[in-house]
Amino acid sequence: MGILEKIADIEREISKTQKNKATEYHLGLLKAKLAKYRVQLLDPGKTAAKGEGFDVMKSGDARVALIGFPSVGKSTLLNKLTNTHSEACAYEFTTLTCIPGKIEYNGANIQLLDLPGIIEGAAQGKGRGRQVIAVARTADLIMIMLDATKSAQQRELLEAELEAVGIRLNTQRPNVYFKIKTGGGISFNATCKLTTLSEKTVNLILHDYRIFNAEVLIREDITVDEFIDVVLGNRKYINAIYCYNKIDSITIEQVDELARTPNTVVVSCEMDLNMDFLVETIWKNLHLLRVYTKKRGEYPDFEGGLIIRAGSTIEHVCHAIHRSLVAEFKYALVWGRSAKHNPQRVGLSHLVDNEDVIQVVKRR
Repeated sequence: MGILEKIADIEREISKTQKNKATEYHLGLLKAKLAKYRVQLLDPGKTAAKGEGFDVMKSGDARVALIGFPSVGKSTLLNKLTNTHSEACAYEFTTLTCIPGKIEYNGANIQLLDLPGIIEGAAQGKGRGRQVIAVARTADLIMIMLDATKSAQQRELLEAELEAVGIRLNTQRPNVYFKIKTGGGISFNATCKLTTLSEKTVNLILHDYRIFNAEVLIREDITVDEFIDVVLGNRKYINAIYCYNKIDSITIEQVDELARTPNTVVVSCEMDLNMDFLVETIWKNLHLLRVYTKKRGEYPDFEGGLIIRAGSTIEHVCHAIHRSLVAEFKYALVWGRSAKHNPQRVGLSHLVDNEDVIQVVKRR
């Protein structure tokens, strides 16, 4: 029996099994086996031919992957937001490879990738699903493009395809400490009440993965699926926004309902409706900051600036300026939101905020 048949059998058994206290151990074991087979199916080292995939060099300050079913308007959107030309036609599968474009916003260069349309079953390798998903795992943000004139099932199918290959949308990694040891058996502790997971289930799952010595500390109430994600350690937690196109073809009441859905932007590529707000939403969800530098006795360089990630420190800023700067660092002066007073003398670990002005002082 092949991997696809094994996956189908387990999925059928999970769907037939009633979910209650008596079956939670059995379901946990089934889910662990299912996750293991999916990893084997999609491991590029074992399943992909050499040279297969989309070799697109990562460039700019961030990468956004544009994913959707065929003919939802991905190529048209790329043409509108960037200077890149991606063939757009009224029939399906016009885009057969990955086409990169560049969005310039707030001084940042954001790489936007127009990927071939996903079809149902992409997680099992149908169409070019495996290559599309491989690129999506490298993105800083996933933009799922949907047709506003079609049913909500479109969104659910795409989420299921991404979920099946270990991409977790708009969620954080579970707060669990997990470390494999060389001996001592399995040490299990939880700092909160667990409603769907137990020590017995944890032991069953770990034994199924042939892990017999490990330290497990669970700090939040998680599900069996979330614990399996921690054990596998190859899950990608990526922010996502949902872009509904063709709003010019639905009623204003339907547009209003879609627009109020969390993480959603409504647009019309043909009529150029709401495109500026879409770019602004992309920027916010990438969590990028723009900071400015200044030299001693001079005004800040407000024309340039550095693009860094939210949560960056002065050390990250130094690396962005020049790799050798940290070794020569003495202190930095900071003006802006992150400073308690202007200027504030800080060290390498100081967290910077958007539009801070920074002067780095080197050792003489």
